[in-house]
Amino acid sequence: MIIHLKPEVNKEKAEELGKELSAVVLPRNGFFALITPNKLKAVEDKYKSLVTESFPFDDDMQLASKKYMSSVREIKIADGLSIGGNTNNTIMITGPCSVESEEQIEQASELCVELGVKVLRAGAFKPRTTPYAFQGMGLEGLKLLDKMRTKHGLKIITEIRDSTHVSEIIEYADILQIGAKAMYDHGILRACGKSGKPVLLKRGFGATLQEFVQAAEFILSGGNDQVILCERGIRTFETKTRFTLDLCGVAYLKQHTNLPIILDPSHAIGFAYGVPDLSRACVAMGVDGLLIETHPNPAVAKSDAAQQLNFKEFRELYANLVPIAKAVGRKMV
Repeated sequence: MIIHLKPEVNKEKAEELGKELSAVVLPRNGFFALITPNKLKAVEDKYKSLVTESFPFDDDMQLASKKYMSSVREIKIADGLSIGGNTNNTIMITGPCSVESEEQIEQASELCVELGVKVLRAGAFKPRTTPYAFQGMGLEGLKLLDKMRTKHGLKIITEIRDSTHVSEIIEYADILQIGAKAMYDHGILRACGKSGKPVLLKRGFGATLQEFVQAAEFILSGGNDQVILCERGIRTFETKTRFTLDLCGVAYLKQHTNLPIILDPSHAIGFAYGVPDLSRACVAMGVDGLLIETHPNPAVAKSDAAQQLNFKEFRELYANLVPIAKAVGRKMV
């Protein structure tokens, strides 16, 4: 249950009530809110004089639920650039899987500028499935991303691999990405909850929708309202594609949550040939954004080479997506 306390209830009293009800205490705009376990279905009589309104829930998808907030949250990335809300924007985020060199990330940045794409993606710390693969450039990679941001006016999204470099990512990134492998990492979730920066949370490839949204609740309950959900494919019985992009799950999230939704078709299929068709399907669903991997020469990419589009392929896809977005009342930005 979420309980809104009256404005005259001060912090000390709110924290006292939080202890009594085993609740998280969150400061809101002019009042305090208590988020209790969902087993609480009604406010006890002894507390009613302190409460303005309450919201019972059947599960612990609470702050993210449309039963609590009926409209999609608007997350401001920069002046004139927002995700979600009433903007009707479908944000394009693109760039290579990994920062590999200054020349490579410079070329990717120039592509963004050419097409009007505002957000550049690239990993500096890479959570690989084998210890023998390229692990990323680390802090040097972050500094190159920061250089591109300053030079080209781009916003940067990059992934937090583990808790050892959370502070570095927070310093250099405009949007913090929590990858599928880290969705359950409570240290990362709680650090992002305190960061005050937009967070893109990817669904773990074995996570249910409820587990996915409850991971977002860790960030929201930490005081950070700026959470974006990213569907990037789940593991199924199929072996011919890397993962299965769960568009049914996206329909559920759109209906039941108040968080913006971005889709990542690159990681879902794992092969560049399928990214354009999946991207068109994603945009037709009226989602809030796409995350697509591009590389100046995918054949020599140090990570995820098979799924990255070359620049020619990306230009063609982007031009193709603009009218699809328009047909469903949205604008590619």
